[in-house]
Amino acid sequence: MPTATLSLFRFQGLGPRLWVIGQMALARLALRREGRLSFWKLCGSGTGEGFTPKPNWGVWAILAVWPDEPTARSGVADSPVWRRWRGRAVESATVYLAPLSARGAWSGANPFAPDPQPQTGAGPLAVLTRASVKPSRALRFWRRVPDIQAVIGANPDVRFKIGIGEVPLLHQVTFSIWPDAASMARFARGDGPHARAIKAVRAEGWFRDELYARFRVLGVDGQWNGRALLDPALLSHPDPDLAA
Repeated sequence: MPTATLSLFRFQGLGPRLWVIGQMALARLALRREGRLSFWKLCGSGTGEGFTPKPNWGVWAILAVWPDEPTARSGVADSPVWRRWRGRAVESATVYLAPLSARGAWSGANPFAPDPQPQTGAGPLAVLTRASVKPSRALRFWRRVPDIQAVIGANPDVRFKIGIGEVPLLHQVTFSIWPDAASMARFARGDGPHARAIKAVRAEGWFRDELYARFRVLGVDGQWNGRALLDPALLSHPDPDLAA
């Protein structure tokens, strides 16, 4: 079963931050030679938790898709790119993800092949959205983001969230972890800033392409903000609605 990984890295100081900016070009060469990968993207982030157009030069990410979980774990552990980035970062964390559903396209294709017989009751739900914003709609898009960010930040159900992107302002990715499918659905479908933004997207055609994917969280390695990125106890509580 294909396994996706989202690896986050925090860099401090001018030297490491300049180094990782250079990696946005140099690491691509090494990743193209990594035969275990079917898909990968190098991403920066915005300030705060990433949901802003102002770049955060200290937080960077690698999103990747591997053929299975053992390969994903060994790849993150021993791939030269991941080892070099961890060696320069002050902290790093990786989330291992099993695709449950995915619709839409990223660079013309859908990189997440869901398990045809997804398992249930095996942990929390992660949601990834990716959109390529039309330049003519970028201003309207970013005007909506602060309200959405405020609602997410105030939601006690969100266990983790971050915004990343390939190209500032135009190519945006959101990633969040929820304890169960019901809490995520309440946020996504409720009558709030997020729901109103979705309606505007459909009515006004803000995006060139977009992708929405849900994942079962298989595990988390490393630390973020000085602690475990996800409470280990959450992984032990089943959610029978994950594959619904």
